[in-house]
Amino acid sequence: MQWNQKTIVLGAAGALVLAALVVAGTRAFDFTGSAGIYPIQVNHKFGFIDKSGKVVVVPQFDDAGIFREGLAPVAIGKLWGYADKQGRLAITPQFDIADPFSDGVAMVGIGRKLGYIHRDGKFAINPQFDGAGKFSGDLAPVMISGRWGYIDKAAKMVINPQFDEAGSYSDGMALVRLGERFGYIDKSGKIVINPQFDGAGEFSDGLALVNSGGKFGYIGKDGKYVINPQFEDAREFSDGLAIVAVNKRYGYIDGKGRFVINPQFEDAGDFSHGVAPVWIGNRQGYINRDGKFVWNPTS
Repeated sequence: MQWNQKTIVLGAAGALVLAALVVAGTRAFDFTGSAGIYPIQVNHKFGFIDKSGKVVVVPQFDDAGIFREGLAPVAIGKLWGYADKQGRLAITPQFDIADPFSDGVAMVGIGRKLGYIHRDGKFAINPQFDGAGKFSGDLAPVMISGRWGYIDKAAKMVINPQFDEAGSYSDGMALVRLGERFGYIDKSGKIVINPQFDGAGEFSDGLALVNSGGKFGYIGKDGKYVINPQFEDAREFSDGLAIVAVNKRYGYIDGKGRFVINPQFEDAGDFSHGVAPVWIGNRQGYINRDGKFVWNPTS
């Protein structure tokens, strides 16, 4: 499962698919908020390392997501549950899909419907939505009858379904799509940056990724460009750095658009606690902010 997607919707064939509001690359791994513990894959099994590269949970799961709020989604067979930082199952695998925790709850799916659970595995909001996103600022985007709105933790509709797509709140604003264009709303549902972009991402570190004319750049909260569209691919800022691609190679820039780690990887993930995943071919490793490997690439 890929972890930077902002919303989850049901595909035309009825299968659960991920709808990314960020128009980015082939892989889109969001490791933000991972508490300094990161998933690895060794011999087709998933475990976890710390930021020094030490294995803290021996690879044993069939798939794994990131740690947030002390738990990480893990799969045994085709079912998802949650493990603690010692690798013990805290919530028995029972879900068809599972998202990291956010604001004390996690989005999960059973069959064709999505809901939210507490940390004890009990439902906070029963599965009932065709699409959903994570809670942030006590609001979460959900899809009902093909339109997106926002609910609170009592499952009350706070912003009526009216958008073609909707993302979670970040820095007080949420990404939405109306027609073919993306813009941003405030917590009352009022549009504060008019839909005008071909693609976009959440605000992070005061900047938001946008796609205009096939090139990626970054805007501030006033909607004006801080880093002009110039990259062939890009991701949101995390830990003060953002992934961008030049000539099909990925590196990292700072908030002024300057390269901190030159483009050299076939793909890359967000920095969290000073460590980020990168790919050489199909092999994944982890680097520090100096661009040096703390975990050498493994398949």
